[in-house]
Amino acid sequence: MPKNSTKLQRIGKAGTVLGALILIGLTGPVAAFDGQPAPARAIGPTDLSPSEALRAGARQYYAGDKAGALGSLQYAAENGQPMAAWKLGEMYASGDGVKEDDLKAFEYYSQIVREHGEDRPDAPDAPFVSSAFVALGSYYLNGIEGAVPKNESRARQIFTHAASYFGDADAQYELGRMYQENNGRMAVRWYNLAALKGHVGAQARLGETLYALGTSDKKKARGLMWMTVAREQAKGTDANWIHSMHEQYFAVSPEPVRQMARSMADGWLKQNRPDMLTAQQLPAQ
Repeated sequence: MPKNSTKLQRIGKAGTVLGALILIGLTGPVAAFDGQPAPARAIGPTDLSPSEALRAGARQYYAGDKAGALGSLQYAAENGQPMAAWKLGEMYASGDGVKEDDLKAFEYYSQIVREHGEDRPDAPDAPFVSSAFVALGSYYLNGIEGAVPKNESRARQIFTHAASYFGDADAQYELGRMYQENNGRMAVRWYNLAALKGHVGAQARLGETLYALGTSDKKKARGLMWMTVAREQAKGTDANWIHSMHEQYFAVSPEPVRQMARSMADGWLKQNRPDMLTAQQLPAQ
């Protein structure tokens, strides 16, 4: 799977929830897992329940004992814990504490979708389930050499379920990308949903698409506004391509379009990200 910014956002969103597991439910049998290397024998039902194994695995992982976490998470995943299966999928997808193996990651994501794909969108595990849908869709979109052929139709179907049923911003963004070249209006629909949730990549692509569709200065300014909003928030792996995109469109825009876009962007940031405006006004130390 491509190691792209969407994947990092997805990991961060669900990973925050997983990290919280080490702060709760660590009394009783789980307290025995203190971050030290796990024993060689496999975890069984006489040791921990699946939910306890999940918490133990999370604690071991964040304590740096990824080998120990692997056994705990595998036991939890095999016994119906989607958070554990999700974490194992991410570990194998990125080679985090294990040898990178996209097929194993694909199998863990497939397990989550198969067992929990129809869970309620407000269920506690929903962030992991929707994240697994996005990961699985990306594998079908790009394929796994020698194992999973590319299947754009299947990828679109999976992204659409995650985008519609779970309201997943990453899935909405991926649908926007799939539609952008051939159906600008559908791309705008999906990008807009993700942009309103604060997905910075979707905000930039929404702006690009609106600018291309724009038939007046006002409509082009609306596109440049979204690119400006994205540029102001972009960081990490998103920053370079979003800044380059903004510079490209800003350079070819007439001054009235630039002024309207700046005014609209300031208004959007004031309403939706007042923290950013406050930070910009603080004097340098």
